[in-house]
Amino acid sequence: MFSSYTIALTLNYLVRFINILILVRIMMSWIRPNPSNPIVQFVYAATEPILAPARNLIHNVFGYNGILDFAPIVAIFIVQIVYSIILRLL
Repeated sequence: MFSSYTIALTLNYLVRFINILILVRIMMSWIRPNPSNPIVQFVYAATEPILAPARNLIHNVFGYNGILDFAPIVAIFIVQIVYSIILRLL
């Protein structure tokens, strides 16, 4: 039905969009925007399912519970790994 190229291209756009949302969330943590803003709510709702498991992984495996949140870095890294694995399977 769909060619593997179309699936790969769509997946590429999705991964880029997820990475941009994670980076926007990092920047929002620096400026503390109004949490009732619909854009802010969308960014948090879209990225939290990705960042929460990364936070749990960092806390449970490394025992880190410090000031800096390394979950976005880990999440971007994991998303890229999953993306490359799926591309190889196509």
